[in-house]
Amino acid sequence: MRAIRSIAQGALAADFALYTRALGWPPAFLGATIGAGLLLAAVLTALVGPLSDRFGRRGFLLGYEGIEIVAAVLALFTAARWPLAALAALAGWGRGANGAPALFGAVEQAWLSHLVERRALGRVFSYMTAAGFFGLATGMVLGALPALLAPLLPGALAYRPLFGIAALGDALCLVLLARTPDPPPSPQPAPPPSEPHLRRREHGLLLRLAGLNALNGLGIGLTGSLLSWWFAQRYGVGPAAIGPALSLSLFLSGLSSLAAAFVVGRVGTVGTVVAMRAAGLISLVLLPFAPNYPLAMLLYGLRMIFNRGTAGPRQALAVGLVRPHRRGLAATVNSFSMQLPRAFGPALAGLLFGAGLLTAPFLLAAFFQGIYLALYARLFSAHDPGREAG
Repeated sequence: MRAIRSIAQGALAADFALYTRALGWPPAFLGATIGAGLLLAAVLTALVGPLSDRFGRRGFLLGYEGIEIVAAVLALFTAARWPLAALAALAGWGRGANGAPALFGAVEQAWLSHLVERRALGRVFSYMTAAGFFGLATGMVLGALPALLAPLLPGALAYRPLFGIAALGDALCLVLLARTPDPPPSPQPAPPPSEPHLRRREHGLLLRLAGLNALNGLGIGLTGSLLSWWFAQRYGVGPAAIGPALSLSLFLSGLSSLAAAFVVGRVGTVGTVVAMRAAGLISLVLLPFAPNYPLAMLLYGLRMIFNRGTAGPRQALAVGLVRPHRRGLAATVNSFSMQLPRAFGPALAGLLFGAGLLTAPFLLAAFFQGIYLALYARLFSAHDPGREAG
């Protein structure tokens, strides 16, 4: 399901911003649309994640797939600005969520963690992340489709078939999900005498995680969703150049996720995250100063490979901070604390791009992610599930 879902997401991750550019959307409106979608996902995560601890996961995920199918079918038949913006915010187009259900990613994380031993979380989540990247890479290849269809479908119409691909992918996911057993909710153990102390300890760890995620999420929001718009504006390239290059970067990100699964067992989850994210931070600082498109895409590809390869270990650390029956809460805090500040990033980046400040979002993102990286090892080295596995 992760691989199939990510193919549909990849087809729109690069091209949705280019589609709206062809429709004449100003960058500030596009940024606000993507930000609204992230904000909606954050709110639903906060509501649904804890409920899934009590009522199970699959029902929420089935509902998500149904929403995605309806939104994609409607987008095939309308390009009106406000209806399309509402559908994009609901479906999460243009964000490339690595195959995760954009509205209920925390539910899926909690579902998977329920079936996996704590010491194996880093490895298994890395495999899951890799499947998403390979699917996104495949979808990005389809992102070159508008350039091929331009002689038959002039202008923005060449982008419409991508929504049909998204609808087909989500329909396949719905079938697979309906045939997948739903594990029962985690049993609530009898509270031990030390329950108040354990809860305070877990809440303290989750609060630290939320603070760091806020910095990371704001940095991601500033540079992620509008990047294809930035490439088109800065270097004058289109989907035929952007889609395949992003596809290759995502495929290599899948390989780096598999490599992270190997490294976690040797240097630990936290050590893996810090080393890979530090390399990605260097690439981010250099990116806006690249004099040409090939060098800029190379730097972005390196950043993507190092940063996104750590997604699995970071998720594993988050759900491993608490006991099994509270992992829905942990996944919710992890997702919400990143999505909420991330929702403001695209809107701010859109305003800066609209004002002609094409470098500022990258430098701001590097500042926030540098602070995140400096504090990550200090706060979580003692709670590393990968170290416990070793």
